[in-house]
Amino acid sequence: MKSKITHVASVAVFMCFLFTSTAFAQINTPRGSQKATVSQTVGITNISVTYSRPSVRGREIWGKLVPYGMNNFGFGTAKESPWRAGADENTVITFSNDVKIEGKPIKAGTYGLHMEVKENGSVTLIFSNNSTSWGSYFYEPSEDALRVEVQSKEIPTKELLTFDFIEVKPNSTTLALQWEKKEIPFAIEVDVTTIVLANIRKTMQDQLGFNRQTWEDAAAFSLNNGGDLDEALAWINNAIAGQFYSQQTFANTQIKAAILMKQGKNDEALAAIDQALPLATVIEIHQYGRQLLAQKMNDRAMEIFTYNAKKHKGTWPVHYGMARAYSAKGDFKPAIKHLKKALENAPNAASKSRVQANLDKLKKGEAI
Repeated sequence: MKSKITHVASVAVFMCFLFTSTAFAQINTPRGSQKATVSQTVGITNISVTYSRPSVRGREIWGKLVPYGMNNFGFGTAKESPWRAGADENTVITFSNDVKIEGKPIKAGTYGLHMEVKENGSVTLIFSNNSTSWGSYFYEPSEDALRVEVQSKEIPTKELLTFDFIEVKPNSTTLALQWEKKEIPFAIEVDVTTIVLANIRKTMQDQLGFNRQTWEDAAAFSLNNGGDLDEALAWINNAIAGQFYSQQTFANTQIKAAILMKQGKNDEALAAIDQALPLATVIEIHQYGRQLLAQKMNDRAMEIFTYNAKKHKGTWPVHYGMARAYSAKGDFKPAIKHLKKALENAPNAASKSRVQANLDKLKKGEAI
């Protein structure tokens, strides 16, 4: 009798252990719908989508497997649910900075992405503050961060559900869900300049702020991307003088001069350049002269190339610069003279080839 009781007890313990092991086991096996992540950077803003990728497998997708409108799926707390825009867990989209979706603002963060697909082809994109629930079974309208209306498009058959950044521009991208014969695209805009400048101001408060080049790069970015010119001027002045890391160079003076020119302070800009010319190398002066020619400031360019030729007599590429200056003024005879000298002291075969090509053009009466 005792033996029988012991046997029953042993079986009970074994069954309890088996149940416990099953309840807490986390076996990693392949999914039916493989998980994927796609990401794209616009400016310095990262946009990523993590989702599961079901296959068509011969099934009717739109209106059947993915029902139109809002639906009660018979599970969870949601009375009416949109589609989870994928399979299994929530499809999740993350923005590292504030962006606009189809012109509507949304804050940086991670969102559950849902879609209400309609029979007429329109789609309501729903960005939910709940990004951790399973699928759309616990969807609550009160948790919506943003709703946007878009239009779907017909595409060639796509077996696997795919999110793809189908267009990328400097300040925007288009993200699209593609599955079966339907594409659901939506535009994401990024205020790159505002975000970068905000990041720059923050960066200047840490270790990188003790580096002259940080201030130079900040001023140059602001100048070239529509930033505040007074702020940019203060930044470049900080690089040039007044701090332990400050040092005037011809390069940072050029940035200052460009800012002053954009502010309409042309005389101040030219004076700043003239003051810094002794700091410049022969190549820096030559490149500055080329910039002036590109801006159609031919007389000023002639002054700069002449200064370079006197300071760095016989050095490459002073004669090349003089030739360009004379050519810009339509005076080909002295231009040819200087190009012949440039041909003699060109430092390598590639340079000689360029000079010879320009010499041939001048001889035919064509400007270089």
